[in-house]
Amino acid sequence: MTCLPEIKPGQKQLGLVIDLDTCVGCQACATNCKEWNTSGHSAPLPDIHPYSAGAEGVWFNRVHSFEAGEGEQGRTVHFPRSCLHCETPACVTVCPTGASYKRAEDGIVLVNADICIGCQLCAWACPYGARELDADAGVMKKCTLCIDRIYNETIPEAQRQPACVLTCPTSARHFGDLGDPESEVSKLVAARGGYDLMPEMGYKPVNKYLPPRNRTSTAAKPVEDAPTPMDIQNPLLRWVDRVLSR
Repeated sequence: MTCLPEIKPGQKQLGLVIDLDTCVGCQACATNCKEWNTSGHSAPLPDIHPYSAGAEGVWFNRVHSFEAGEGEQGRTVHFPRSCLHCETPACVTVCPTGASYKRAEDGIVLVNADICIGCQLCAWACPYGARELDADAGVMKKCTLCIDRIYNETIPEAQRQPACVLTCPTSARHFGDLGDPESEVSKLVAARGGYDLMPEMGYKPVNKYLPPRNRTSTAAKPVEDAPTPMDIQNPLLRWVDRVLSR
């Protein structure tokens, strides 16, 4: 069993905040994640039948789409899913070799491929389906928050963010320190009522989701045409209407 680092109040906890209200399901985050990580820290990320209808392989970020609500209240919700870098991740505590671990300095959950034996216990323990088996390498892989990018001092500071965040065309993804209540991401979560995914599991995900906003139709109702003389049933009122219309 792998031990977890002690989490102290205010300790740095890097993670993502995903806005379900503005995500359009374009898959740009998943594509750029694949592109960066295929040549990055966890490279390569293999594919199985990549050009078939059932393309499979190692993807750190997947976007699912669901229909929610009915009638005028119905809408399509696009739901990105990746590792949530939990405060108490079950994937770490079940690892028999210590390959899965949580960094004390920033809270990122990683896999040491050199000592991973591919037993898949971490995938079995993770309720979020965030672990991916690289069958070619025989090891487990997962989202790293682009650790080889966010600490890379050779690139401009503004670019030191996860690939999925940088590529999102609607700014639905945000990155920062969720352990700091004064950070921009923490303030965003507080203002929008951000929530944990499956909080009843007790793993305390660092990543948060912002709920879709409730929208009511503001379109003006069509103005009904004024009644014609033939629409008026009372003969006296029809005569009055003709007189006043002259």
